[in-house]
Formats: sequence, structure tokens, C-alpha cells
Amino acid sequence: MPVIDLNADLGEGFGVWRLGDDDAMLGIVSSANVACGFHAGDPAGLLQVCRSAAERGVRIGAQVSYRDLAGFGRRFIDVAAEDLVADLVYQIGALQAIARAAGSSVSYVKPHGALYNTIVDHAEQGAAVAEAVRMVDAKLPVLGMAGSAFFDEASRRGLRTVAEAFADRAYDPTGRLVSRREPGAVLHDPATVAQRVVTMVTTGQVTAIDGTQISVGVESVCVHGDSPGAVQIAAAVRDHLKTAGAEIRAFC
Repeated sequence: MPVIDLNADLGEGFGVWRLGDDDAMLGIVSSANVACGFHAGDPAGLLQVCRSAAERGVRIGAQVSYRDLAGFGRRFIDVAAEDLVADLVYQIGALQAIARAAGSSVSYVKPHGALYNTIVDHAEQGAAVAEAVRMVDAKLPVLGMAGSAFFDEASRRGLRTVAEAFADRAYDPTGRLVSRREPGAVLHDPATVAQRVVTMVTTGQVTAIDGTQISVGVESVCVHGDSPGAVQIAAAVRDHLKTAGAEIRAFC
């Protein structure tokens, strides 16, 4: 019986602006990637999300980002490595305090948006992210893409790496995510997405956007909390996985 983690990006509102249905998603996922204030999230909202996660036994992860509130962390920033390290240490530390105040703790770290995609190939920034995690707590696992420069750098520092696949994002033939600017980059039909995830988990394969079959590492599946119909998609993924005999459980 395969064991799989379901994660979602949560706490991504800001002030009076709410994004997604965090409470509903916390009833579905086993791990919550909680924003740390640099791409989204305000202290009061993050405390509320962490409290809800703690009450439901959902693991809390620090979702670290470039300093890019206006762009929701989806724009590449050519930041110096030492500055990126400091930014990430700051974000992880802030969420650690909020999670502790909520009766829980930060259990892992996951980069967000453009930073996530950049460190698939950008060794310098990948090293900066890995070094920031090591400096804060070398026991924290990191969630990311298998085969990435980030994972190479994390492994060099003795960090545990957890391979992630995306339920509702298209892959190109190289195994990278298709840019959100491209048509077909985000999938929306719950049944289609759910069956795709079952195939990923049971076979380690996914159909790329050009129709080719590619290998995908998957210990955790991301179901985006801000997509249209996110709750319905996440529920369908969970239900299909359980029907296929999978156990939904946090990886840490």
C-alpha cells in the first residue's frame, strides 16, 4: 500500500484580501505550506492558519519566497546569495515563532513560486536555500523537485530531501513545470487531475504536455490552494488515492 503526503499552499491572503479556503483545505491535506510574509501572508492570518493546522494535526511547513509581495513571489529576482540566505533565515524564524505560539512547530521547508522553479537549475540560489535551512535547523526536511540543483545542494549539507509532484500543473518533456504563462499549464478538471495523481503515485510516471511519458519522483503531492475549484480538486485527489489503496500521511 503506497503512503503519500498531500500538501497545499496556505496562508496566502494579506490583510482584508483572502485567497483560497484554508479551513476547507486543512480538512483534506496532511501538510500545509504556510506563507512566511514575503510573497503573501500577514501575522494575524498566519497565526490563525497555524492554529487551525495544529488543531487538525496537519504538519506546518515554511513556504519561503523571494521578497515579492506585488508579484506574489512569481518573478525571478537576481538576489545575492548572502542576501537570499538572510531573507530565508528570517522567514523560517518568523514562522517558527508563529507556529510555536499556535501550539505546533515548523516541520519542513518548501520554496515558493519563482524561487522553487529557479533552484531546479540555479545552483547558487539552490545552495543559498539549502544553507539557510541548515543554519536554522539541519533536521528540517526540504520539499522540492527530484533531480534539482537544490536537492543536490541540500544533500551535500545532510538535509533530508522529499520529492514533490504537482497534481494540477503540466510538465514539459524534461520533467520541469510548464510556465503559467503557457496555455495548458494549469489543469482544472477534478476527475482528470485525480486520476493523473493516482497514476503518478502508483507508476512513477506522468504524461507531459507533448504526450510523452516521463518519470516523476513523488513522496508528496501538491494540490494548489489558490486554483479555481481548489477544494474540489483536492478532495477528488484524496478520494481517488484512498480508493486506489493509498494511505494519506505526512512525510514527517
